[in-house]
Amino acid sequence: MESDLSVSRRGFLGSMVAGGVASTWPADAQRAEAASTGAPPPVQTALTINGQRHELTLDPRVTLLDLLREHLGLTGTKKGCDHGQCGACTVLAGGRRINACLSLAVAHDGEQIVTVEGLTRGETLHPVQAAFLEQDAFQCGYCTPGQICSAVALLDEIRAGAVSAATADVSRLAPAALSDEEIRERMSGNLCRCGAYPNIVAAVRAAGGRRAA
Repeated sequence: MESDLSVSRRGFLGSMVAGGVASTWPADAQRAEAASTGAPPPVQTALTINGQRHELTLDPRVTLLDLLREHLGLTGTKKGCDHGQCGACTVLAGGRRINACLSLAVAHDGEQIVTVEGLTRGETLHPVQAAFLEQDAFQCGYCTPGQICSAVALLDEIRAGAVSAATADVSRLAPAALSDEEIRERMSGNLCRCGAYPNIVAAVRAAGGRRAA
């Protein structure tokens, strides 16, 4: 019976590696496991996540989302569709918003990653986080971390004058106006199955006004 359990455990761990979950084993053990399962050899990578540097040995197929959740315990970033369609996994990479489920962790070697956990400053909430609370911009809350990260990037894009499909005059060099149309267009990659969109728009508008002040 003990032997059967041992074999089952090895098979389970092998399937975890093949499925793209980051391993915490030493590098030599990971290479041996990869060789026995036909998986690609692990690679060394280093990322700075929420201000903390992490040096990791990873299966190169591990997504940034699985690294954050399964390897580092940063479960604020949610796994929704896992196909880049819902935006629940949105994080900031080098200041840009990305879908963590579509991005390989090793592709961000040396990059600065910020998740929803990294937006606070001690006990002080980020203006966008505070606005989401004040405007009641959520119901079940599952999509909220991605919505907040996306809104943070949106405000930076607006300030930089980046245009969108809702921008009336794309030749303008001044920052775009933070209209409801601009907010809806720029937040369209983040879905809320509860339908809290009016409050989300209000929260982004409030946070934008607060940061401008």
